[in-house]
Amino acid sequence: MASTWIYLVRHGEVLGAETRRFIGHLDVPLSREGEAAMERLASRLAGVPLVAVYASDLGRSRRSAEIIARLHGLEPEPVPALREMAMGRWEGLTADEIKAREPEAFKEWMARLGDFPFPGGEGVVALLARVWPAFERILSAHEGDRVAVVGHGGTNRVILCRALGLPLARALAFGQDYAALSLLEWRGGRWVLHVLNQTEAGTGGATLIG
Repeated sequence: MASTWIYLVRHGEVLGAETRRFIGHLDVPLSREGEAAMERLASRLAGVPLVAVYASDLGRSRRSAEIIARLHGLEPEPVPALREMAMGRWEGLTADEIKAREPEAFKEWMARLGDFPFPGGEGVVALLARVWPAFERILSAHEGDRVAVVGHGGTNRVILCRALGLPLARALAFGQDYAALSLLEWRGGRWVLHVLNQTEAGTGGATLIG
C-alpha cells in the first residue's frame, strides 16, 4: 500500500506578532513578512505533487493555504475544526495584561502549560478532541496521496503528539514557528516524522519528496 504524506504547515507571521498577544480564535491577518514567507514556502513545495490543500477557516490559515495551493492549481478547503485553540477571555491580551487582571489564573496556567484550559476557552484535550477526527477524515480521503494541511501552533502540536504517540503534556516540546513545515508519512499503519518545524534557515538537505 502506498504511503500517504501530510505536509503540515503553520500559517505565516501575523500582523502585530511582535506584541506577542494571545490570538486564539481572533481573525488576525498575515503581516507583509508572513505573506512573503508563505510565498517562499510555496516555492519550496512547488515540485511536490499535492492533490489537496486543507486549512483552518481563520483568515491567517486560509490565506497561507491559498498561497500554497495556487502553484498547484488548487483551491484550499476550509476545515473549521482545524482552528487554533480557543483562548477564551485572554484572547487579544498580552501576558503582562493577563497577569495584571488575573494573577492567580495566569500563575496556574504557567505552572501547567499545555494542561490548564484557558479561562472561558479550551485546553489541549478539548483541542485534540475536535482536531483529530477532522485530520483522520483528511487522511482517509487521500490514501496514497500528498496533502498539505495548514493549521496553527496549537493545532499542529496536538496532531504531532497524537501521531507520534506522545502525551499531550509534551505538546509544547514541538517547535511551531511561523511558516514552518513538518512532514508526516502514514506507512503501514504507523506514522513516520521526516521533517519537524522546518524553516527557511533550517532547510539543510532535507527532501520534501520521500
